[in-house]
Amino acid sequence: MTSSSQSRMPSYGTQVTVQTESEKQIDKLRRKEEKRNRRATEYGAESDMSAASFSSLLQASEKRSPFEDLIGSGQGSNSVAVTALPQGTVRKHFKGYEEVIIPPTPTAQMKPGEKLIEIKELDDFAQAAFRGYKSLNRIQSRIFQTVYHTNENILVCAPTGAGKTNIAMISILHEIGQHFKDGYLHKDEFKIVYVAPMKALAAEVTSTFSQRLSPLNMCVRELTGDMQLSKNELEETQMIVTTPEKWDVITRKSSDMSLSMLVKLLIIDEVHLLNDDRGPVIEALVARTLRQVESTQSMIRIVGLSATLPNYLEVAQFLRVNAETGLFFFDSSYRPVPLAQQYIGISEQNFVARNELLNEKCYKKVVDSLRQGHQAMVFVHSRKDTVKTAEKLVELARKYEGLELFKNDAHPQFSLIKKEVVKSRNKDLVQLFDFGVGVHHAGMLRSDRGLTERLFSDGILRVLVCTATLAWGVNLPAHTVVIKGTQLYDPKAGGWRDLGMLDVMQIFGRAGRPQFDKSGEGIIITSHDKLAYYLRLLTSQLPIESQFISSLKDNLNAEVALGTVTNVKEACAWLGYTYLFIRMRLNPLAYGIGWDE
Repeated sequence: MTSSSQSRMPSYGTQVTVQTESEKQIDKLRRKEEKRNRRATEYGAESDMSAASFSSLLQASEKRSPFEDLIGSGQGSNSVAVTALPQGTVRKHFKGYEEVIIPPTPTAQMKPGEKLIEIKELDDFAQAAFRGYKSLNRIQSRIFQTVYHTNENILVCAPTGAGKTNIAMISILHEIGQHFKDGYLHKDEFKIVYVAPMKALAAEVTSTFSQRLSPLNMCVRELTGDMQLSKNELEETQMIVTTPEKWDVITRKSSDMSLSMLVKLLIIDEVHLLNDDRGPVIEALVARTLRQVESTQSMIRIVGLSATLPNYLEVAQFLRVNAETGLFFFDSSYRPVPLAQQYIGISEQNFVARNELLNEKCYKKVVDSLRQGHQAMVFVHSRKDTVKTAEKLVELARKYEGLELFKNDAHPQFSLIKKEVVKSRNKDLVQLFDFGVGVHHAGMLRSDRGLTERLFSDGILRVLVCTATLAWGVNLPAHTVVIKGTQLYDPKAGGWRDLGMLDVMQIFGRAGRPQFDKSGEGIIITSHDKLAYYLRLLTSQLPIESQFISSLKDNLNAEVALGTVTNVKEACAWLGYTYLFIRMRLNPLAYGIGWDE
């Protein structure tokens, strides 16, 4: 390191250099950096050096705050303070932990001239799909014109629970309308593909859409790892709900071009997955679709639905969305139920003490919620942990004499329900029912899970301890949602990893019940070094990066096998369709392109 830096350094003083002001600045930075490098190698502080050189490089390349791209890696050394938190945020330090409380954003007022669109303004066939609705909500009304009357690609960023499914619905109806000739629907001319991130979600979407599109005699099928479809079935289906991986597999087979040629509308749900391990698949899908559009000159409309994200302009560029007409961005003030957030970072070092504190804080938060007469859900990350946590809550309630809060003997149907619960074989369920606490995880019998869900939604169970599966599959909201700990075991990686962005968003989306509550509350209890990361993630300040490099060779190989890429020039063109390409131009340093280049 030292030798190279010396050889590169011009010997000042012997030569006279003429420099502009900006060159001078950069030069100064470079000298600073080399000094730093030398110091670093002497002391062997390797990690520090990379962070430091990174920040000065960044400042030189774009005048913006240092460390912008380091945040979110989660190691202790770079957990930097969060840049801008919403107004009214309170930070409190206690022994062993720190709390950050973010007040709910009030719902934005209607602007003058902004009106909700009545369902009766839609075409006749479209009204059938919106049976039981009087009008669209604010977000849907805002984008209605573009979605329903044009063929633009669109990207909608809106908070969870803002009714993104209906946006997809409107775009589907627009597509159906185009194939509706002489009062007859030409079904064999088009296919609609809806890409949902999880199998559980795909199943849910399939059931809602097939119900609502049944008056139009549309066939909606699920195509995931659970549900295989034969070739004939695929040909008879107009709308396919699938996961990214599965759709990738289908479009990779060049024999199936007949199918992908018919696709006229591609709806991608949860586009912010680009930041996740599964991002590359979505990139490959979109790149393939865009390529097909340009090579065959066919019209495929792409509709992206996503949570709020900071760099939506780049994602829009990647989906080939016209930023003037097709890009819609709604912030958290459009959430139907405003959300108050609390972040607790536990800084206790000792393992046993930390777990004690974790349970204690969790109990305190649950009790606060119960005192106000609300229900609470506690999310933990393993099945075994659900019962353990539930027992711990009861034990702490005994200790602090708070058992009355949990109990619910006063409920009129209590004795009847008690009889029904006692029949269950699950002894934890029976024991915990006496204290008004329920457990729910994928390892329980279906009947037991159904019972628990029913009891919680009827308000007989005050507290429900569950795993994240509940947030995905079943729409069961509660006023208060607590995420207890953010480490979960990942068998693929063979170790612990952090709770992903998607899961946290989904779980917080369950806080606050739209029909009953004025506000919801989301509480996340994590370790202190991860506090900044989760704060940025949920106040949506974490730019979405591309994860495409990790699976670049596989995807390139697939394209070569498909015959879409035959030489280097085509490979470059293909790369130009990916999100990686767009991010790389804006932020080259994060993708390993050196400063010199």
